[in-house]
Amino acid sequence: MSAGLAGTGSLIRLALRRDRVVLPVSIVIFTAIAVGSAQASIAVFPTVQSRITAAESVNHAPALVAMYGRVYDPTSLGAVSMIKMIALYVLFLAVLGIFTVTRHTRAEEETGRLELLGAAVVGRYATLTAALAVSFGVMVTIGLLVGAGLITVGLPVGGSLAFGLMWIGVGCCYAAVAAVATQITDSARASNGLAAGTMALAFVLRAIGDTSGPGWFSWLSPSGWGVQVRPFAGDRWWVLLLPLGFTAVASTAAYQLAARRDLGSGLLQAHPGPKHAARWLRTPFGLAWRLQRGALLGWTIGFAVGGLFAGNIAADIGTMMSGNDQLGELLQSMGGVAGLTDAYFVAMLGILSVLASAYGVQAALRLRSEEASQRAEPLLATPVQRSAWMLGHLTIAFAGTAWLIMIAGITAGLAHGVQTDDLTRAFGRVVEGALVQIPAIWVLVGLVAALFGVLPRWSSSAWVFLVFFLLLGEFGALFKLNQMIMDLSPYAHVPRLPGGQFSLPPLAWLTALTVVLTGIGILAFRHRDLRSA
Repeated sequence: MSAGLAGTGSLIRLALRRDRVVLPVSIVIFTAIAVGSAQASIAVFPTVQSRITAAESVNHAPALVAMYGRVYDPTSLGAVSMIKMIALYVLFLAVLGIFTVTRHTRAEEETGRLELLGAAVVGRYATLTAALAVSFGVMVTIGLLVGAGLITVGLPVGGSLAFGLMWIGVGCCYAAVAAVATQITDSARASNGLAAGTMALAFVLRAIGDTSGPGWFSWLSPSGWGVQVRPFAGDRWWVLLLPLGFTAVASTAAYQLAARRDLGSGLLQAHPGPKHAARWLRTPFGLAWRLQRGALLGWTIGFAVGGLFAGNIAADIGTMMSGNDQLGELLQSMGGVAGLTDAYFVAMLGILSVLASAYGVQAALRLRSEEASQRAEPLLATPVQRSAWMLGHLTIAFAGTAWLIMIAGITAGLAHGVQTDDLTRAFGRVVEGALVQIPAIWVLVGLVAALFGVLPRWSSSAWVFLVFFLLLGEFGALFKLNQMIMDLSPYAHVPRLPGGQFSLPPLAWLTALTVVLTGIGILAFRHRDLRSA
């Protein structure tokens, strides 16, 4: 085994060197979100009665319990203020762990770089060990910083530490799941998809266990274990042994599977395709669609379910806000202008638009991955024009983001209309609120196009811009940032619908900015050399 770990230290340093921007930024972002949410909630829930009202509103709404989990101590400031972080936001941390492990294992094999490293003094298990070490280290760093930050803002020490350790445990669980997925599949995208699918299934099991189904369903899920730790509501330390044990077992399984496969292959082999390509596959757009249709299908299902959740919850907003003027004012300050239900939809559609932008960034970045893996070079050596190839992937990104936010608006509008017995009016208003988000979403896709054309190695920095805009929307109003700073986000210029007044000029300017950014990217790509690194 010691020979199999040769070179692990060097690979860890290499991974940290490659992720010298992404990982520190991620650590800062996750810490800021958790600590900032706690600090803002101190003003929102100043009295015990306000906390009880908010907790009862959550516990009496099955859709909210399914999304956030149950509040086990209604009088606890920490339990109420961190409710979103315990079952929902921890999944974003899990995604970071999944992507980190996949990036430094299966993605390295897929591009052929690992084969070159393997020709040196690098053991069979060194790559997997380095990836897990980096991912676990990031989880531990974030968890400890969050725990310390929660103590700093005034939350109880025990609950703060339990919360930080819970985040570490759940994050490490899904990093270990990704380690197993990289051994089973033969591509980075398939690995991420398998791990993310497992995470989604675990979330659903937790949601069923916490609402209508048998309670023991929740105990089958790492997400459920995080809720059952009950930070700030009893601090059940022994539950932390479950994610610790699961991480150990899953990591051991990953090592066992790694010993039983060849480099570059997975335990599940992909079936060969047809001998001759279909006519529609012989165009740049057809190829882009073939490469990205699976991811779009998965995102579509997620947005449809998210829209249903949002629409079902909206009918209970008035009841939830009664008795808590501060929470009502907070929700209105996040975008509402004509009632709490409208304010809620503005906030939720804003969040969904950011998630749709994440798909757009991912879809547009396929351009960079195709170039870096040298799959674009033989294609562009044919009569295929560079602009046509680039527009093929960008069309998927633009159309896909519009499709996703529209699906979310449709399902949310239908659910809300059925709940309120006013389907015609509710449906149209919610769908309109979803459609006005599209120009702001497209700005992110245009930004990726510009970066890919001008600074291809920095294309992934589009994620940094997306997170920056997310933080402005999440905390800008809470911390009363200067409006000039808030206006840096394209989402700040979207009309506040439903409930607000429609305004065409901001949407036109956002669309024009998208066209300019996309044009810059296409023009620059036509005149630069292809780069594999």
